[in-house]
Amino acid sequence: MTASARPAPRAVPDGQLRLITKVARMYHERGIRQVEIAETLHLSQARVSRLLKRAAELGIVRTVVVVAQGVHTELEEALEERYGLAEALVVDVEGSEADILAGLGSAGATYLEATLTGGERIGIAPWSQTLLSIVERMRPLRLAGADNVVQLIGGIGQHSAQAQANRLLGDLAGLLGANATFVAAPGLVANAAVRDSLFGEPGMRAIRDQWAALTMCLVGIGRLPPSEFLRASGNAVDPQDQARLTAAGAVGDVCHRFFDASGAPVVTELDDRVVGIDADTLRAVPRRIGIAGGPAKRDAVRAAVVGGWVNVLVTDIGTAHALLDPAP
Repeated sequence: MTASARPAPRAVPDGQLRLITKVARMYHERGIRQVEIAETLHLSQARVSRLLKRAAELGIVRTVVVVAQGVHTELEEALEERYGLAEALVVDVEGSEADILAGLGSAGATYLEATLTGGERIGIAPWSQTLLSIVERMRPLRLAGADNVVQLIGGIGQHSAQAQANRLLGDLAGLLGANATFVAAPGLVANAAVRDSLFGEPGMRAIRDQWAALTMCLVGIGRLPPSEFLRASGNAVDPQDQARLTAAGAVGDVCHRFFDASGAPVVTELDDRVVGIDADTLRAVPRRIGIAGGPAKRDAVRAAVVGGWVNVLVTDIGTAHALLDPAP
């Protein structure tokens, strides 16, 4: 906030104009509190407050927002306007995949700590190194940030990967002071009959009710071929399914729900084998936070925001610029 030399309208008497300017300089440039200004100039504190308001109305004081280094507000606003996002957060990180993962993790942790105010019912994708990176960097909230956290897709897999998936959910619930709901099934099963049998169990019916009542979800954005972490879990699509998905135009997925470059669902028999939230229920969640970046995921991230799979995006600066490129 600065006191400007801009001339005020003639309707303001010179004496009043001088007083308004003096009060504005004392408050904004010298940092003197309003109560001290009132005492020094023998004015009431209420009048000091009115004079400061008048200084803003006359243009004597103008607000200037100085963007801090590493903050990309204009870039974020351009993404929000271009893709209809509720919010975009651009992380000032470049370099290796590991560097980008760490940067997204730190930014995602800070974002969640600042925006979770309690009462949320959160769904989280279990097979995401990016989300695990976030949880590893979060601090416990002083007040409960959510009522419940539930896996969005089956969390059973190869031992080491499953341990990470369970730690992701358990640690996040602990940090938020929330209850944790695990999906005790693989993310992918052999056929639709197995999936239907699992969905018929009382426990799974209760989890599906929780999915329908979510207020927000945290997801990574997958690509083809799948990440090493997902392959290690035993829940990745096999090479034959990958080939069929690619032939059908798939470029990425959220929770094993695949989509093409326009964001439209790519429906194959694979959908009937997923033990997880369905596409319609997922896209009905009010706040869908997608956290992903890096050159290998740019096509998938673009498709995810175009198709409305996520409406809040946390990504790196290189991906942000690529999303705004008029010739993708």
